Amino acid sequence: MKIDLSHLVTESRNESSQNIDILPTLEMLQVINTEDQKVALAVEKVLPEIAQVVDATKAAFSQGGRLIYMGAGTSGRLGILDASECPPTYGTPAEQVVGLIAGGHQAILKAVENAEDSPQLAVADLQALNLTDKDVVVGIAASGRTPYVIGGMEYARNTGAFVASIVCNPSCPMIAAADVAIVTIVGPEIVTGSSRMKAGTAQKLVLNMITTGAMIRSGKVFGNLMVDVEATNAKLIQRQANIVMEATGADEQEAELALAQCQRNCKTAILMILAGINAQEAKALLDQNDGFIRVALDCHHQSQQ
Repeated sequence: MKIDLSHLVTESRNESSQNIDILPTLEMLQVINTEDQKVALAVEKVLPEIAQVVDATKAAFSQGGRLIYMGAGTSGRLGILDASECPPTYGTPAEQVVGLIAGGHQAILKAVENAEDSPQLAVADLQALNLTDKDVVVGIAASGRTPYVIGGMEYARNTGAFVASIVCNPSCPMIAAADVAIVTIVGPEIVTGSSRMKAGTAQKLVLNMITTGAMIRSGKVFGNLMVDVEATNAKLIQRQANIVMEATGADEQEAELALAQCQRNCKTAILMILAGINAQEAKALLDQNDGFIRVALDCHHQSQQ
């Protein structure tokens, strides 16, 4: 079956790079870099749509829902990357942000033939996750036409889940299939059709914003400090101490003492120091205020007046 890709911006030829194969290496890289600079500007134009998805994701988290990414090839791998970085960065359960890729786990490292052409595979993947109307599903595809992703989005909408899409072409099927469509028009690629380049970079920027924004809105950032970071290696153990010191002005000895008393929970240690209370009191205050340090601190100050 012939597929007409001629109308896709991401498949068109870039005039700036038509002779890139004969340029000196430095000039070749300058052409790539100049094109890459257009990506952030394309993302800037869709910030209102990204904000809607951030707020929907935060609302889903508040009621026990999940953020589920769906994609094929590069798009699927980027979703999995973003999902996999949430637990160590923000202390989230592994099942809160999920990345699905057409063809399953083996497709992360090696393409699975024809997997992206099957809407039924997407439905099966979402059914295996027991998708509910509390979840957010984000379909990712530079072309905006991947059958696997569209199949998942349509099933998710029928389930009552909030559905968004991240695409790099206007007037594509995934726009109509979404409650909110994030359309980053980055233009033709340096190497024609290689959407892992500008399109992939745009997708990565948007995914970063969705999860980072939702985590900030969920109280997992204090100032600009990631206060739910888990200490899974020596670097992160030191980072925890640094975060407590930055947030409170305490020295390292005081920060480490507080962390030791609360099983190395940054939020609890910070509140202990700022409010002058013990670990049990700090944990209770945080639990009462959904983990928001500022709100817990205000409540403590009000109770002391």
